[in-house]
Amino acid sequence: MSKRKSGLNIHGILLLDKRLGVSSNRALQEVRHLFNANKAGHTGSLDPLATGLLPLCFGEATKVSGMMLDDHKRYQVVVQLGVMTDTGDREGSVIETKPVPKLSVEAIKNCLEKFTGEIEQIPPMYSALKLNGKKLYELAREGKTVERKARHITIFELKLLTSPEALIAEPELLSLDVYCSKGTYIRSLAEDIGHDLGCGATVKELRRLEAGQFHIEQARTIEQLKAMDQQGLFQCLLNVDKPLEALPALSLSEAQAICIKQGQSIAFPSANLQIKSSDNPDTVRMYVAAIFLGLGELSLDGKLAPKKMFNL
Repeated sequence: MSKRKSGLNIHGILLLDKRLGVSSNRALQEVRHLFNANKAGHTGSLDPLATGLLPLCFGEATKVSGMMLDDHKRYQVVVQLGVMTDTGDREGSVIETKPVPKLSVEAIKNCLEKFTGEIEQIPPMYSALKLNGKKLYELAREGKTVERKARHITIFELKLLTSPEALIAEPELLSLDVYCSKGTYIRSLAEDIGHDLGCGATVKELRRLEAGQFHIEQARTIEQLKAMDQQGLFQCLLNVDKPLEALPALSLSEAQAICIKQGQSIAFPSANLQIKSSDNPDTVRMYVAAIFLGLGELSLDGKLAPKKMFNL
């Protein structure tokens, strides 16, 4: 017999403001323990060096975590010029130092423009990407370096936050605002910027401010969560379907819902949706009596089929 999971069947999304120095998994387990939840996951790791927004999914909400990985992200990063490390951040070992040239605000902004828009980026060796079943950071810890394919990413916004006065006082530190697509490595971006400026660079501080529709102002710290009673904790949970709000919603009758739950397709010709083509049915949210059932696929011929069901 398989061992039964202990804990409560909790469904929802919690926005955590991850603190410095802990892994995303450790942060997840701390919050999971507070809720006594039997199933939980996060939506993309933040390095121990990084702080900020980390959405945590409990119960049936783990079914949307994969979709949330595709969300655009916003970061605030402090880049240290003149220093290069093996990990791309200050937690790594220094492998090279270079003098930092005198840089004007205009020169820095011109550099940042080169990395704005659709670009190619080579992932760092210290990443969770896999090669032949082994994570790159595991190979890196063995002292190995392997060739990595460049990936297409998009930097939607890349702004210099450092004032001219601060640049004079600390010319080796650049504070940047980065709004980017999924798959972007801020450490690689910092290294590339440093290389373009002729002095190399590494990440000194990193904070995630946005992930999709969620913002850091909505997040709670572990200290805030620990100070709450159970009722307060549950009030922090967002509905499972919150990340799916951009999808069209359909309201089903009880009879239609029964068919969908049994895995059957049903006729739904009244849905006034702009179906792109017969080969690409629209993904929709399905509800019965305001209760979220799950995701369905609505085809051009008015057929609604279950895609991913939720047990709430």
